[in-house]
Amino acid sequence: MKSLRIHYFQHVPFEGLGYIETWASENKHQLSSTQFYKGELPPNVEEIDWLIVMGGPMNIYEETTYPWLITEKSFIKQAIEQNKPVLGICLGSQLIASVLGARIKANQMKEIGWFPVEFTPDKVFYTAFKGIPKQRTVVFHWHGDTFDLPEGAVLISSSEVCRNQAFIFKDNVIGFQFHLETTIESLKNMLYHGKEELKENGAYIQNPDTILLGANHIRENNKLMAHVLNGMYLTMNDEH
Repeated sequence: MKSLRIHYFQHVPFEGLGYIETWASENKHQLSSTQFYKGELPPNVEEIDWLIVMGGPMNIYEETTYPWLITEKSFIKQAIEQNKPVLGICLGSQLIASVLGARIKANQMKEIGWFPVEFTPDKVFYTAFKGIPKQRTVVFHWHGDTFDLPEGAVLISSSEVCRNQAFIFKDNVIGFQFHLETTIESLKNMLYHGKEELKENGAYIQNPDTILLGANHIRENNKLMAHVLNGMYLTMNDEH
């Protein structure tokens, strides 16, 4: 596998790459980051091969509180226009959807915990999702907002209370509302920093003990994450 320059955007200290870092290391890819919470600025888009946009507790429209969101959206737009692979997770998927012209809105219910998603039949047409062994998979969620499906994007998965859980745009731009990158360490960090949100009432908000018991899904989620990342790499290789 050819070494890639993978750059990622991080919005808070406790939502890093998780398993994606393991995958990148095992495949000898170069990693660099912009940690917006430290006031860092992104590189020139020409200096990267691949962009990953991580999650965070802020909303994509809070530009007054987080002015770097303006810079971030501009960079994501440039990366997509230059046909670079872009992967967004949770907040990252919402940022990508917004850049592609879709509306971001509050979901009918918050989803926090381990809940199943159903993959659509269209997944077979895309290298990143082809060969996924299960039609239905339990994944880790932590989101209150959702997005309309961007024009030109294809829906890849849905859950019971959130129709637009994942999409793909032009073969190499993917957005996930859920967290396939979760490790036991990142799970514990999110539980600690998001503990106030877990006190809310909701049919799709699990308690911390239930969430920790769901850690047995992590291995399968990480395998699925690797499948998608390998597929994105193959798609990129085919195009270049």
